Amino acid sequence: MAKEFKITSLRLADLEKELNYLKTTREREIAAMIAEARSYGDLSENSEYDAAKNEQAKLYGRIAEIENILSHAVIIEDENEANGRVGLGCTVVVEMVETGVRTQYRITGSQEANPMEFKLSDDSPFGRAIVGKSANDIFTVNAPNGAYDMKVISVSREG
Repeated sequence: MAKEFKITSLRLADLEKELNYLKTTREREIAAMIAEARSYGDLSENSEYDAAKNEQAKLYGRIAEIENILSHAVIIEDENEANGRVGLGCTVVVEMVETGVRTQYRITGSQEANPMEFKLSDDSPFGRAIVGKSANDIFTVNAPNGAYDMKVISVSREG
């Protein structure tokens, strides 16, 4: 069975827009690069041709990747978890029990996760531990560097 990709409708629109750009504008640009490189003559020693063909391979790889994501996408909607429990699309404020340090995260699908922007996947150790919890619940995160306890301070739906 193919892997499902949990994404928001906003991310879906971004991927469709990127796919359209890659299949139209970018594909024409690379075709022009290849045609120009061919005009230089002998292809066996033509670095411009090799570079253009590598660009084309990367382009087709990215197109295939996006098409795979789109064909196996499961759209998550924020209103599905309106019961005050943590789920995809939630913004949560958590507190590390040991230190009292508070941090805000957004729980996303794996395609949207970006720890540098405090967007964590529901498939991550943190995401698996927090999904389904409510405000004031204490949970344990089993991370690669050891387990630690966290407390849910608040759960909201704003982005």
